[in-house]
Amino acid sequence: MSHFRRKYLWGSLAGMCGFAAAQLMATTGQAADYDVGAVHIAQPWARATPKGASAAAGYMTITNGGTTPERLMCVSSDAAAECQIHTMSLEGGIMKMRPVEGGLEIPPGGTVALKPAGLHLMLVNLKHPLEPGKMVEVTLKFEKAGKVEVELPIAAIGAPAPGAAAGAGGSTMMDSGHGGMMQMDKH
Repeated sequence: MSHFRRKYLWGSLAGMCGFAAAQLMATTGQAADYDVGAVHIAQPWARATPKGASAAAGYMTITNGGTTPERLMCVSSDAAAECQIHTMSLEGGIMKMRPVEGGLEIPPGGTVALKPAGLHLMLVNLKHPLEPGKMVEVTLKFEKAGKVEVELPIAAIGAPAPGAAAGAGGSTMMDSGHGGMMQMDKH
């Protein structure tokens, strides 16, 4: 094999590996962790929405490394008119979603998971659909720690977790912006 051909093959292989790595990062989202005061935010992500959806959900894990309780308020988002914290519960066979009044408390030394079919960020009155592979930015305000801007990688519609394919298990209740047997209570 000629020197030129060997160099070309190695260059092509390196290029393909770089492309594959970039694709993997794009499909798994490039989630970053965030720290503000004694609070650590890990694995933030959101689900994509279909055209016409009025709401979307965001998820993450929040740990309070401090010695006093912390309270989270969702302040704003670049993609929605309102950003709230909601809880979901099954009552009489119907999934009900309600805003968490007064913010979400994170106990000292504790961790709270915002995840599908449970506590989550609710982006209300979307300005545009959330597209897989892109990011949505939210500004979170903590009572003691202050504000932090968090980028949520957007996973596929119905994805149970970042990097997982849609329909791979988990809840898909948010898929069409409140479809199916779900009731949203506005308090």
